[in-house]
Amino acid sequence: MYSGRRTLAALTCAAALLASSVAMAEIKVGFLGGFTGPIESLTPPIAEGAKLAAAHVNAQGGLLNGQDMGIPTGDTTCADATAAANAADRLINTEKVSAIVGALCSGATISAANNAGIPGGAVMVSPASTSPALTTLEDNDLVFRTAPSDAYQGEVLARLIKSKGIDTIAITYVNNDYGKGFADALASAFAGNGGTVAANEAHEDGKADYRAEVGSLESSGATTLVVLAYADGSGQTILRQALESGTFENYVGGDGMVGDKLLEAVGADRLATMIATKPGTPDIPGAGKFSELAKAADLDPNAVFAAQAYDAAFLLALAIEKNGTASRKGLNEALRAVASAPGEVILPGEWAKAKAAIAAGKDINYEGATGSHEFDANGDVPGVIVEMMVKGGKFVEAGVLK
Repeated sequence: MYSGRRTLAALTCAAALLASSVAMAEIKVGFLGGFTGPIESLTPPIAEGAKLAAAHVNAQGGLLNGQDMGIPTGDTTCADATAAANAADRLINTEKVSAIVGALCSGATISAANNAGIPGGAVMVSPASTSPALTTLEDNDLVFRTAPSDAYQGEVLARLIKSKGIDTIAITYVNNDYGKGFADALASAFAGNGGTVAANEAHEDGKADYRAEVGSLESSGATTLVVLAYADGSGQTILRQALESGTFENYVGGDGMVGDKLLEAVGADRLATMIATKPGTPDIPGAGKFSELAKAADLDPNAVFAAQAYDAAFLLALAIEKNGTASRKGLNEALRAVASAPGEVILPGEWAKAKAAIAAGKDINYEGATGSHEFDANGDVPGVIVEMMVKGGKFVEAGVLK
């Protein structure tokens, strides 16, 4: 009898532990980023932005019945569509994530969505994919982003260049969805503002020598070179070789070029007059709150796309809580609900407040670090664009652009 009781007790204890383990299992939200490749120096702080959101969720009650929010990652390489598709497939079909933050590079997001995200019914919220091509993606309302489209950034960059007294530019862009979409938007807007686009030429990423491309751009007669590429890839090499030639007087970049490692590699003193743009942070309560939280976690609140990644991850957590399940079904509708007015305003870091409001049956409205994120029919947000300049050997914000 004693042995039987002990066995029964052991089985009961084991069952209880198993039930507890199941109840406390992670709910996974994947992160897709270019950990290797042309944006490898930009990716880590973006990933940390998403992980910071998860840390706030986990410290304030967790998801649903107290489950931790896990952030498994996948490397898209940024430049390899197959790698992006495979990384997304692993997260969706092996890791069984509920949703994905990412990808970062536009082509990677499109590949991941078409090959894994959309077939798997997984919501994807990119904090950094800015190509206009995402707007028209046939995605079954599954692909969203917390960064504005380059259709808008191109217009703003065109106005910024003109405001500097520059009337003629040559554009070189990386030959992918990001580069082409950005270049087309910039060229159209610059010409519409009375400027002259002397050259608008694509280049392939991953080459060691772009002197032929630089020579072609020089022959246009423009003395201002706009580089729409990546800080750890072709953009860095083109800048270095253009500087060697000494033809261009001014250099301009898009968000993919805004990385301090670019300045370290090329020489900040040689790019002292360079200007650039990137999606930024408006003057709203959520921005100030995020800045405090990021600094407390030793994360630069102004790191490119880090705040957008925080918003993407926090929004997905709110959507899961609103949906009442870790299932992917219905998550897109829940995402739109938690991101839109009316509802009790939730700021970055206010997970416990949001969890209590949802439990009480109240509507909530997340006002994020980088905007209100009222997604339109295509999953796009307006956002803001900031001017970047080189100061003290680093890229610093010079103000919000209209």
